[in-house]
Amino acid sequence: MDFLAGIRGPDFVMLCSDTSAVQSIVTMKQDEDKLVPIDSHKLFAISGEAGDRVNFTEFIAANVRLYAFRNGVDLSTKAVANFTRNELATALRKSPYQTNLLIGGYDEHCGPSLYWCDYLATMHEQNICGSGYGSYFVLSLFDKLWRKDLTEADALSMMRKGIEEVKSRLVVAPPKYIIKIIDKNGIRVLDEV
Repeated sequence: MDFLAGIRGPDFVMLCSDTSAVQSIVTMKQDEDKLVPIDSHKLFAISGEAGDRVNFTEFIAANVRLYAFRNGVDLSTKAVANFTRNELATALRKSPYQTNLLIGGYDEHCGPSLYWCDYLATMHEQNICGSGYGSYFVLSLFDKLWRKDLTEADALSMMRKGIEEVKSRLVVAPPKYIIKIIDKNGIRVLDEV
């Protein structure tokens, strides 16, 4: 019952996920951070089976670091998103990763970007996105409230409204959420709801 949501502003990307680790009908723990840093300015919000989630993010992060080490230059968010999509597509024909993810990042030369990618290796760049049952409730809300000149405070207010909507309307709503932001200063935790 994972929930992921993302909002792109003019100079930041905000990502949110629930913090529940669930197996079937059992909640294993309530402090799982599904917002995984890939480097100092790129973040995955990833859902799916725990093993696939951890293995896939470690694999991508290691390869991104290796590329930066070998070539002396960091990959852009677009390059990381395309590399991720390619790895999901390759794995799809062998042993697929059961993961859906949002890829957010900030690049000095082109600003913030936000990508949605599913386990079938479908990828789209978007201004707002979500994954999981909670996204059915928040995407229409985000679509109504999003605008190009969105401030960080407005985006945080949108995200909190989305979380409240999920908590009030979804029968199996997770109790806790974490919100992180990526901007020119890097990644930081903005709120825990």
